[in-house]
Amino acid sequence: MKSNWIKYVFIIFIIAMLLFAIFKMRKDEEVKQQELEHISKQEEKNTELTLGIAELDTINPILSNNKNVQDISKLIYDPLITLTSDYKVEPCLAKEWAKQSDNSYLIKLRENVKWSDGPRFTAEDVRFTIDRLKEVSSIYSYNVQNVVGVDIVDDYTVKIKLDREIPFFEYQLTFPILSKDYYEVENFETTEKNKAPVGTGKYKITDVQPSGIILEKNSTWWNKEEKLTIEKITVNLYSSIGELYNSFKIGNIDLIATTNDNLQEYIGTIGYSLKEIKGREHTFLSFNTSNYFLAKQEVRKAIAYSIDKENIVSNILNNKCFTSHFPLDYGSWLAGEQGSSSGYNLEQAKQILIDNGWSYRSGTWQKTENYKTQRLILNILVKSSDSTKVAVAENIKQQLEAQGMAINIVQASDEQYRNSINNKNYDIALCSITLSPSPNLNTFFGDGNMANYTNEEIQSIMNEVKNTTDEQILKEKYTRLAEIYKTDNPYISLYNNKYNVAYSSGLVGEFTPNWFYQFYGISEWYK
Repeated sequence: MKSNWIKYVFIIFIIAMLLFAIFKMRKDEEVKQQELEHISKQEEKNTELTLGIAELDTINPILSNNKNVQDISKLIYDPLITLTSDYKVEPCLAKEWAKQSDNSYLIKLRENVKWSDGPRFTAEDVRFTIDRLKEVSSIYSYNVQNVVGVDIVDDYTVKIKLDREIPFFEYQLTFPILSKDYYEVENFETTEKNKAPVGTGKYKITDVQPSGIILEKNSTWWNKEEKLTIEKITVNLYSSIGELYNSFKIGNIDLIATTNDNLQEYIGTIGYSLKEIKGREHTFLSFNTSNYFLAKQEVRKAIAYSIDKENIVSNILNNKCFTSHFPLDYGSWLAGEQGSSSGYNLEQAKQILIDNGWSYRSGTWQKTENYKTQRLILNILVKSSDSTKVAVAENIKQQLEAQGMAINIVQASDEQYRNSINNKNYDIALCSITLSPSPNLNTFFGDGNMANYTNEEIQSIMNEVKNTTDEQILKEKYTRLAEIYKTDNPYISLYNNKYNVAYSSGLVGEFTPNWFYQFYGISEWYK
């Protein structure tokens, strides 16, 4: 009996082993088949990308005034420092940097970088580029306008001296670096449309023709860890922006980026995906806090509670802008996480005035101080030449007058407007500013700011943030700045324009563009 039991157990064991072996063989075969299919799919990937440039002026990246050229150049020419998709500074040709004093920075360069034609990249190239930027008219000239000297410490170290302290100056080191050796034998300011200049970026120019420019992977690129799927980029050249849009519409271009808020009228609505991003044009109200009424926090706050930004964006701007609550809320990692319209509250606007001694009589708010009664009457300054801004001012006037605040609109010529702003000769000004990726808020809170605004806590925070690189401290301080901005209301952020990036539905990958760079994640794109 016992021997039979052992025999049966042995037979069952053998059968189980055979079944397991068969299962394992089939599983291995399935895995192998999946791997073969994956390899096959990889081989089937289209590793070419097509972009476009309308109205090419020059392929010299610091001389070009063409936004298409400036964008595509970032694939060819590396800067000292670049930015992440949420606008953090990130090492590029500079591997590290340090603020040595209020007006000097020490920059350490990577030592493994070569130009696409072979020579090594050195500190001489950095000084050459900065010198050229100070000599020519360039969109990047602003970045170095405060540079008074570039000292070469050694081949891979430079010291940059400034004429004064510039908070977050590292954000201005995002311009493309050019080869001194290449341009010393070229006429730098001659528009060369048939040359293939060298760079240090992901891709290099291999051919320039009247119809297009060919880029191919740069085999000498210093970042060996990033493997590029796209092998070749064809940049088609067009005589007009209309031709560029039409080429995208019919599928001859894979990606376009523009601030054109009528883009869909040109390219339709099918066959592509669209990323709408907050742009750099920030529109806001500035309160002159030296004004009798606007010196009072409750008045500024009541006005903020009374303005429906969504109403402005919908009825005046046809939803072609994003509402805003803070100058840095275009995607910066340092922006507070507050809702852009959370301050709209008509009842709260009335209550805050009542709580501070105001009374509503004969259709307007008034207050008696020192035996003198003042009616709440304010002027809004706006440029007469900007019809959209005039319409926005009219909308704000209607909203505030519905709340019992008497508003006059002052339409000024461009020169009158500029002089009024400079001389602080206004009550409320409707303003726009082209934002920098830098988190420097001196325009809003620094000495001589346009609102005549002072706040001891803000001054303390401003001093702290300009002297630290600690991300946790920066995040905490800027969150607090946003809170004070919203509570004290020296300004009211209204809206930002839209920056549009459209890409073909056949283009596969992760797309997280911003207005600094459209090609985040390009290493894994394919078609």
